[in-house]
Amino acid sequence: MNFVKKFSILFVFASALAMTACGGGNSNSMSSDSETESMEADKSGPEYTSAYVCPMHCKGSGSDEAGTCPVCKMDYVANEGHQDSDGHEGHNH
Repeated sequence: MNFVKKFSILFVFASALAMTACGGGNSNSMSSDSETESMEADKSGPEYTSAYVCPMHCKGSGSDEAGTCPVCKMDYVANEGHQDSDGHEGHNH
């Protein structure tokens, strides 16, 4: 094969690769944004609503008492946004 044919084939291949790579980046960023939105929207689990929560908000963590996360072993922290289920919001016991 001569040089011109080799160069033409290489150019076509590189062009096709560049178009595919550029198009895929946009769709990935869009799906990543929607995944982030869905993760941020669901904060109803115990890892967000318990009196004590894991700083990493590991799935299935959270407790009404101080302790450690069963998933990552970090110490629970007091949940600033926790509302007492007995209706005693606004004061400490």
